Amino acid sequence: MNVLYSIVDRIYVGNIPVTGADALAGVGVCAPIVTLLSSFGTLFGVGGSVLFSVRLGAGDEKGAKRILANSFTMMILTAVALTVVFLLTKDQLLNWFGASEITFPYANTYMTIYTAGTVFALISMGMNFFITAQGFPMLGMTTTLIGAVINIVLDPVFIFLFDMDVAGAALATVIAQMSSCAFVLLTLRRKKMRVPLGVVKPEASVGKQIAKIGFSPFMISATDSIIIIALNAVLQFYGGPENGDALVTAATIVQSYMLLITSPMLGITSGSQPLISYNYGANRPDRIRKTFFWVFMLCFCFTATMFLISRIMPQYFVRIFTDNPEYGELAVWGIRTFTLMIVPLSFQYVIVDGLTALGMTRIALTMSMIRKSLYFGLTCVLPMIFVAKNAFYAEPLADGTAAALSCVVFFFIYRKYLRGEGGLKDIKI
Repeated sequence: MNVLYSIVDRIYVGNIPVTGADALAGVGVCAPIVTLLSSFGTLFGVGGSVLFSVRLGAGDEKGAKRILANSFTMMILTAVALTVVFLLTKDQLLNWFGASEITFPYANTYMTIYTAGTVFALISMGMNFFITAQGFPMLGMTTTLIGAVINIVLDPVFIFLFDMDVAGAALATVIAQMSSCAFVLLTLRRKKMRVPLGVVKPEASVGKQIAKIGFSPFMISATDSIIIIALNAVLQFYGGPENGDALVTAATIVQSYMLLITSPMLGITSGSQPLISYNYGANRPDRIRKTFFWVFMLCFCFTATMFLISRIMPQYFVRIFTDNPEYGELAVWGIRTFTLMIVPLSFQYVIVDGLTALGMTRIALTMSMIRKSLYFGLTCVLPMIFVAKNAFYAEPLADGTAAALSCVVFFFIYRKYLRGEGGLKDIKI
């Protein structure tokens, strides 16, 4: 459902008569900025929920409530600040990040409306982690389901029936996020919640611990956005007026396809984090070992299946976005290129998110940043040496290298936690 939530706007926008391809490129320029905004929800959501789960596992409900309230308050303040900053700077940002004269009007319209709903987006995503952490994963899934269904229903109404085009797609998304936000807040206030939601004055000591744990997943998400921004800018620059918009459009479709792979993997690894953190607090390394085994197996089987699908039938996915033969052929090639190393990538996802759940955020962040640095560097260098579309090879080269390094780290450092040698002393509030 999260995949649908993320790409349904692009599907409808790409099918707008006459201007669909240009509008899709404009929305594609906005996509990494949207992800960058959402990453702040991860900062407080993952950081807070990991500490929250550790406290619940240790039987400290008072400490858990304190973490929940601080996470919520800091999320609201951050969302308001981000809304102001991005509304004031969006024009310059869009020009920097790959918008051309043709695609800028579409990007500007979408970004203006979406940014106005930043508060709802951050709260619905960030606070949803605390629903799952309290043992209600189905309610957590319902949050995403509500937003996705509303977005899917409203998109064609606003875009085609009301003839709002890109503005309709953005408005549908904001309304969907408002609905998800309302559901999350009402759910966390229900009596069945072991630790209900409250609001407090932010505490610096608690905020520091939340940010320390959440910084790794935040940087992972934020740097993903930066890399996509760099990719769009590089493709636009080296592609020139003739091919720049076509390459950005193809890259938008490819990134949408990658969400079919990375979002389920993130669901699996994020779903394991409360289990790992809770049993870490409860001093149950046997349960941690079982969790890791099944997470590895699930991610491996899933990515192996998606690798085969990517070789056989990516053209069917591409046709959902565009019927332009040139764009379609380029996007199919891009999908097959991007997915060359998705199986090894699954191992890094498991290891990095597991490290975060155990409080080993410095190592987790280092592993992630090595991959992102390789990806960013190759994205910039490859088009300089070869042609613009060779920037697509940066993804598999970075994925394969980083996965090998993560496996080495897992064997030599991580295994002590699987043997139960790590202790709760490493994470304190």
